[in-house]
Amino acid sequence: MTRRVFRYVPFTIEQDATAEPEYEVRCVSGDETECGARSGTYSHPAPAEERQRRHTQETRHRRYHRHFRDYAVMRPTAESSEPARAGGSAV
Repeated sequence: MTRRVFRYVPFTIEQDATAEPEYEVRCVSGDETECGARSGTYSHPAPAEERQRRHTQETRHRRYHRHFRDYAVMRPTAESSEPARAGGSAV
């Protein structure tokens, strides 16, 4: 899990462990237009990669756009002595 701490901002940005990330693959092979075949959305990368592998076997397409989505939460830092203010700070 990646964490980033911003100077002068009493929060960290963290991946939300209560929500599953999403993985998807879209075929972008093609000379004039993209193929556009999609794997569907999965909570683990393996099924999306398997769909990509099978699509390549069937079509010989080799170029894909991989999508990874997750949820992030802002958490107050433990070392902050100031209470969080409404309106927050610019990020």
